[in-house]
Amino acid sequence: MSSSDAALDRPTPGFRARLRGSVGKQDGGDGCLIVAEIAQNHDGSLGLAHAFVDAVAAAGADAIKFQTHIAASESTAAEPWRVHFSRQDHTRFDYWRRMEFSPDQWQGLHDHARERGLLFLSSPFSIEAVDLLERIGMPAWKVASGEVTNVPLLARIARSRLPVIVSTGMSPVEEIDRIVAWAANERLDLCLLQCTSMYPCPPERVGLNLIPFLRTRYGTFVGLSDHSGTIYPGLAAAVLGADVIEVHVALSKEMFGPDVTSSIDTQELRRLVEGVRCIERMTASPVDKDEIARELVPLRQIFTKSIVAREDLAAGTVLRAEHLTCKKPGGGLSPARLPQVVGCRLRRDVPADTVLREHDLEGLE
Repeated sequence: MSSSDAALDRPTPGFRARLRGSVGKQDGGDGCLIVAEIAQNHDGSLGLAHAFVDAVAAAGADAIKFQTHIAASESTAAEPWRVHFSRQDHTRFDYWRRMEFSPDQWQGLHDHARERGLLFLSSPFSIEAVDLLERIGMPAWKVASGEVTNVPLLARIARSRLPVIVSTGMSPVEEIDRIVAWAANERLDLCLLQCTSMYPCPPERVGLNLIPFLRTRYGTFVGLSDHSGTIYPGLAAAVLGADVIEVHVALSKEMFGPDVTSSIDTQELRRLVEGVRCIERMTASPVDKDEIARELVPLRQIFTKSIVAREDLAAGTVLRAEHLTCKKPGGGLSPARLPQVVGCRLRRDVPADTVLREHDLEGLE
């Protein structure tokens, strides 16, 4: 099997169909699950978080994903900033506290997403966050890149028996081997996402080659978690048969926050969705070149040319190259036969611009 064949050889039924079926959404088949990752782009505003739900649904994505942070359960005051972007939060711990929503608020976001036909996902960053999210109802778990080695968190997630999506953004292959072995031991459906934890991620570090590598090595569902801030890696991943494409999304690239530079806006999300669905239709419909050529015969006669008389020619004329030219429409003698036509004798008078046919000529091979 070639690497391209392996890349398109999805397990059946597909990951998208499994997740959507788990919440009563039977439409859409086994195509790629497109996840709009909001992360912290809501900047702690519940109203803005709900606005994201509506915008993502309007763009046609399958799922909206948040991150559930409970500062006291996941962080200490000593946690350093990745980038000290905030003018109002003295510490990273203060920022996580500002990103928190109450259980009722998370339930409201979950319910709003379901009303809009979206799967609701959120990455937990503590066991307490898993407990909270499990109570409101989750179709699957998303394990963030930094939590791949968090054994207690993984053990708590495994108790739910739900499918697991794992970002491999900072993991070497040996670490991925361990998470795959864990999922197999727990008998969990697993989707591995190629991810590079750079914000934004340059094209040279996206790692598209690792999508078929992960599928071939592990035989799991695979996909891409993209931080490039463009739609191009997602479209390329769709060509490679990704089961899941996750992209960071902002309402505008002029918004505030650490994830905005790694995000596409909602109009770009709409184009990504349209592009992925178009790619799926193309890859699901292999074309036979001869069959297509037969279908296009009428068009071929319009677009191609025939051999025609350059001037008025009398019956009995032995044709020379200067007697002939090639003009539209097709359907007569093809220009490819011009060397054979030279030297033939005309059986009838032929006015200028007449399309020549076999019965007009003597001596045509």
